Amino acid sequence: MDIRKLQRLIVDALEDVKAQDIKVFNTEHLTALFERVVIASGTSNRQTKALAASVRDKVKAAGGDIVSIEGEDVGEWVLVDTGDAIVHIMQPALRQYYNLEEIWGEKPVRLKAAGTKAGAKASVEDDAEDAEDDEAPAPAPARRKSSK
Repeated sequence: MDIRKLQRLIVDALEDVKAQDIKVFNTEHLTALFERVVIASGTSNRQTKALAASVRDKVKAAGGDIVSIEGEDVGEWVLVDTGDAIVHIMQPALRQYYNLEEIWGEKPVRLKAAGTKAGAKASVEDDAEDAEDDEAPAPAPARRKSSK
């Protein structure tokens, strides 16, 4: 499966269950084992388990593979391995403590709002080869002040 399609499926699945602070990182330059790391937060054990199940179900429905899922028994940190992408779903305290963004976050992948569900979904804006240009999110457009 194309990595852009896979990461969009993952982000959509996470957003469907209201994941918080979703980040996608290009890791091709760091390891040959996988191309993307996705990190997201869930507010409870129940939500992190539901987020992992959502990712698993959406990837399988699209014909993708799930290599393994770890941490579902406890739910504080659930890892979903799809082969080309590793998804870490963590509660905020663990996410802050382990700070995976420091390890994998050298090349963030910018996401843009898609047209579905009133822009709530995310889609990939760039190719994996263009990820070097994506080190910082694009600035928000300036707002005009209205004169009254």
